[in-house]
Amino acid sequence: MDFETDSFDARVRQALKDIANIARAAGGAVTDIARLTWFVTDEIDRLALQGEVGAACRTVLGRHFPAMSVAVAGLAEVAARVRSESTAHLS
Repeated sequence: MDFETDSFDARVRQALKDIANIARAAGGAVTDIARLTWFVTDEIDRLALQGEVGAACRTVLGRHFPAMSVAVAGLAEVAARVRSESTAHLS
């Protein structure tokens, strides 16, 4: 898999944009996103860039704050550095 950037926060921002676009394509909105789980390969990266990640969340999700959790794990795509899983409730 090719990645446009190696930047951790840019990858988080892209993941959030993808999630928001999927919610919209399903007829929902970002406010329908109920939960986000982040899988990261390096907790140190996440902690060091927490401000940038928070800014990415505010840029994409606005003032909507879904429940979030983080798991540190190996990923199938080693170069990925971050993956996400989300749940949305569409009515």
